[in-house]
Amino acid sequence: GGGLPPGTAAGASSRPCLSPCSTFDVAVVGAGIVGLASARELVRRHPSLAFAVLEKETELAHHQSGHNSGVIHSGIYYKPGSLKAKLCVQGAALCYEYCDQKGIPYKQCGKLIVAVEQDEIPRLKALYERGLQNNVRGLKLIGAKEIQAKEPFCRGLMALDSPYTGIVNYKQVAQSYAEDFQEAGGTILTDFEVTNMEMAKESSSESEDGLKYPVIVRNSKGEEIYCRHIVTCAGLYSDRLSEISGCSPEPRIVPFRGDYLVLKPEKCYMVKGNIYPVPNPRFPFLGFHFTPRMDGSVWLGPNAVLAFKREGYKLFDFSTGDFLDAVMYSGLWKLVLRNLSYGLSEMYRACFLSAQVKQLQKFIPEVTINDVLRGPSGVRAQALDSDGNLVDDFVFDGGSGDIGSRILHVRNAPSPAATSSLAIAKMIADEVKRRFEL
Repeated sequence: GGGLPPGTAAGASSRPCLSPCSTFDVAVVGAGIVGLASARELVRRHPSLAFAVLEKETELAHHQSGHNSGVIHSGIYYKPGSLKAKLCVQGAALCYEYCDQKGIPYKQCGKLIVAVEQDEIPRLKALYERGLQNNVRGLKLIGAKEIQAKEPFCRGLMALDSPYTGIVNYKQVAQSYAEDFQEAGGTILTDFEVTNMEMAKESSSESEDGLKYPVIVRNSKGEEIYCRHIVTCAGLYSDRLSEISGCSPEPRIVPFRGDYLVLKPEKCYMVKGNIYPVPNPRFPFLGFHFTPRMDGSVWLGPNAVLAFKREGYKLFDFSTGDFLDAVMYSGLWKLVLRNLSYGLSEMYRACFLSAQVKQLQKFIPEVTINDVLRGPSGVRAQALDSDGNLVDDFVFDGGSGDIGSRILHVRNAPSPAATSSLAIAKMIADEVKRRFEL
């Protein structure tokens, strides 16, 4: 498969034309940051093989990768020994190194996790211990005076200072991965929504090809490609692609929308680096935080409410299919009932700005409702098991049978997957080599 014609930017609307029989050794489904990083790593390790990335949108990194907070996480929160902890710490180092190599701008603006109540201090100290176990560099606990020295407008009793936390524009990083992939000979097919995967019938006239590239991947327009193996990195659709391929429907993806507020430009001086709350283990999400952006703006949030559409970025976006999918899943009801008061207060805050501002004032008392505007939203692809537990770690899984054994599914890669993308890609490339004996 050839790359784009010279002079065509990655993600541009022109794409290589599909010949009636386009063949690839491995097709990666999903051109988000994890799919692109994985494709890039695979083509670098196996330069003689043909790789394609299939993306249903006309542009790359359009969903989670283009709607996230842009933080390069340092790996403090995650359970020691988990994939998240290991891959986040490795991934952050690789991310900085990559941005340096490519001249992609980032800021190492640091992060404070701030305890504002006495009862949060033991949890903060436990978080510090966890960060040390995860080999996060440069962590230290600081008191009220030092908090003010770093963040003059922030008040708190104690904070965990993480100087290596940074910010970057992940859409730009993903575009750069795509360019690397294409320069190494990879093919990116946009506007290619995968609706079907099946084994080729061997009796066809191109039986030799049929045996060498036995998997047919079809899109919604009836176009098809042939390949030997598939890696899916489909984020919000990872469970559906798994079902299409005859693999397990679990864990299911339940979409949560996060709405951000933004500080008015003339108030951005109040925030220098990332300011986060101490997470409460009773609640499934992290809580409101202050996030400076590469363009100089400051995002506040996000909240977390169930989205009634998998790509529903607006308050009233609705898809009957997505909604029924979510509400008919017993795991969701178990989660909802367990977190009912939390869920209701999140929905209340989603509707009333004053309730969100009150959360922010715990950290920066000077923020008022006149200083904020409603900002962008993202949808997080959260994997949920049938017992109603949020699947905490990354999940990689294949299937059995003719087609299942030729597929590797990346089932759950929420935050910090963007930070970890280069480390996840190495792991996926190892797994692909082991499973498919490339």
